Amino acid sequence: MSRPPGRKQENHKISRELFVLTYGALVAQLCKDYEKDEDVNTCLDRMGYGIGIRLIDDFLARSAVKKCRSYSETADMIAQVAFKMYLGVTPSVSCSSAAGNEFSLILDKNPLVDFVEELPAERASLCYCNLLCGVIRGALEMVHLAAEVTFLQDRLKGDAVTEIGITFLRKAEDRKHKR
Repeated sequence: MSRPPGRKQENHKISRELFVLTYGALVAQLCKDYEKDEDVNTCLDRMGYGIGIRLIDDFLARSAVKKCRSYSETADMIAQVAFKMYLGVTPSVSCSSAAGNEFSLILDKNPLVDFVEELPAERASLCYCNLLCGVIRGALEMVHLAAEVTFLQDRLKGDAVTEIGITFLRKAEDRKHKR
């Protein structure tokens, strides 16, 4: 079917509750499919990575951000723009290394766990939101920033906050363009 000329394409937004419930069903199914939590964590990371390498195009198109000049700018962009845009929350950012290549995103509220009270005792090593780590890692890789992304703290495991650690693996290079 063709659209009438001049009519702007509508963006359809999924309700946050539906997304959170669907994500919960996905994790529950993975827990049924895999016996080991490590296998579920790996699968969630891989899925997130695939989402991240595709999501970066949407992020760059919709946010119209400029190129980040440092790792701290990149971490701030992830927290203040990307998390706000896609999850509706803004984590705080803290630098955790003297070299300036390690950052923590601290979420006071994690929207992916709205309907989860606690992990079952037999799933103690499950990283329920590991998809987020994969998304961040995949998106960063697409803008040529290799990073290790892991959960450092998790409210579902009894910690006070949810904390995602990002370690940039290469030293920042200042490239000067020749004219």
